[in-house]
Amino acid sequence: MYKFIFIIPIIINIALNTCARKEMKNLSSSDQSENMEKVYKTEEEWKQQLTPLQFHVTREKGTERPFTGRFNDFFEKGYYKCIGCGLVLFESDTKFHSGCGWPSFFDPAEMKNLKFHRDTSYGMIRSEVTCARCDAHLGHVFDDGPPPTGLRYCINSAALEFVQEE
Repeated sequence: MYKFIFIIPIIINIALNTCARKEMKNLSSSDQSENMEKVYKTEEEWKQQLTPLQFHVTREKGTERPFTGRFNDFFEKGYYKCIGCGLVLFESDTKFHSGCGWPSFFDPAEMKNLKFHRDTSYGMIRSEVTCARCDAHLGHVFDDGPPPTGLRYCINSAALEFVQEE
């Protein structure tokens, strides 16, 4: 019985690393994002603008619980903007059902609107995705998505605002 207690953490670590896959190596932020006008606010200004969950996810690099986000099973036509600064991040025609518990997209609206950072938290190696304008943490990108890109941008609903197509 006690042998299983030592095996369980190993199994959980393997499962998490398998889900995370390998680190994305070919993603790079566009040089155009370096010329983008940045949004800077104090922590207090962000707290006034965002809900506690939105603040936790976007400013503290948190994650909403899987299958709880507003946009997980949401497939209306339109586009998704950054909750912090309104920058357009994804379009609805690139959203797909991945079953991972968070909204998933296979391509950004414009690559220059995203930045990528190496994330080694929780014993995994992942590529963090942030907003190029306000540095909001959005989620992560993995290499297990559908064609044509083969990528899965796994994004927190709390980091997004949806604008319906007219």
